Amino acid sequence: MLSFFTSKDEQTLAIEVEGKVTKGDLEKFDNVVFDKFRNDEKFNVYAVINEIDAPTAGAMFEELAVDAKRWSQYNKLVVVSETNWMDKASGVIDKLPGVQAAHFPMDQMDQAWDWIKER
Repeated sequence: MLSFFTSKDEQTLAIEVEGKVTKGDLEKFDNVVFDKFRNDEKFNVYAVINEIDAPTAGAMFEELAVDAKRWSQYNKLVVVSETNWMDKASGVIDKLPGVQAAHFPMDQMDQAWDWIKER
């Protein structure tokens, strides 16, 4: 399941992922991006990744990356998790030109916010 929570930055979507990410979750994400940033504004994603299956995480990052209409909009992606999902997702994230990505452990959530808010 993918859910949104209050962001500490107006250019950042804050999401939490746990369990299975569905196609409906990804469509909801795309709709929120469109509502907030349309098709031309840059945005960041602050993702808290809890317990999920590796294939689900890979599918989520692949869907976010493959959505070509959003490629030029991604600016920064931070993943907060106990597992370094950046290693698993790096091949997909590398396909997004100009996207900065970082991983922080759960006990460094504030540092992750600091990183994503740096301009």
